[in-house]
Amino acid sequence: MNVFIMGALTAGLRSEEIAHLCELDRAGVIGFGDDKPLGSAAVLRAAFMYAKPLGKTVCVHCEDASLVSEGHMHEGVVSTILGLNGRPRSAEDIEVARAIILAEETGVRLHILHLSSAKSVEIVRQAKAKGLNVTAEVTPHHLILTDEAVMGYNTNAKVTPPIREISDREALREGLADGTIDCIATDHAPRCLEEKQVEFPLAGNGMIGLETAFSLLMTELVKPGLFDLKDIISALTVKPSRIYGLGKGTLIPGSDADITVIDPAFEWVVQPDLLESKSKNTPFMGKTLKGAPVLTMVGGKVVMKGRKIVA
Repeated sequence: MNVFIMGALTAGLRSEEIAHLCELDRAGVIGFGDDKPLGSAAVLRAAFMYAKPLGKTVCVHCEDASLVSEGHMHEGVVSTILGLNGRPRSAEDIEVARAIILAEETGVRLHILHLSSAKSVEIVRQAKAKGLNVTAEVTPHHLILTDEAVMGYNTNAKVTPPIREISDREALREGLADGTIDCIATDHAPRCLEEKQVEFPLAGNGMIGLETAFSLLMTELVKPGLFDLKDIISALTVKPSRIYGLGKGTLIPGSDADITVIDPAFEWVVQPDLLESKSKNTPFMGKTLKGAPVLTMVGGKVVMKGRKIVA
């Protein structure tokens, strides 16, 4: 597997002062980002100004900390039924707008991580219409699930940003289809059993996604005819490579022999013993999926075959 390192945007991920971006750049990071809410607009603006001349992509997790600090899922009907404090859409929308305004002012290359809100999609669409250097991503679980996945206090469906309502899911799909959303990222977040088998408010956020991503997208979006397979593959490979300038995701002569072979008819059921990851925190356990990677090569060397990692 290729592993590329993202540099912190702020020192210690504390959102108090800018990290040593020049040193991180010299160390070879592909971009900057804290992947957590950034409290101060002044710090974010300064970070953008310092990152701009380095030419690296800056990634922003868009949630207003003051609006989500007590929330555990999407704020809506389901959270009310379950009696759980919610994280409103506005927490994301405000931060997406703020980041784009500051990116326009500073000229930095901005990437919005894991969009989840319909209004956020529209804000990004407007930014692109203005010609701003803004890109965005979405996760498979936000494209497939709704907040009803949390019913029964399913901690495996507890993620940040939270899975929202069907109107948000449809807006995300539309955004991916029309190019407002550039790529798909798994937001793979493994958690141990002890972090998930607790009361919902105490459970850790996140779900695993590396092993299920393609199969979920194939089953839920390609097979029903909502997306073409080539567009899904592009969103998983060449487009994220372009955002970070990696030169990956292509099979042109002379490129690295990083190849994944897909069997579109391969059917499997998500079960703990079929997952290579040590973590099993997925709300898709027991789901039958059709279509899967069956062989992976990195640098011309086979590293996965028959759904098993090759030692």
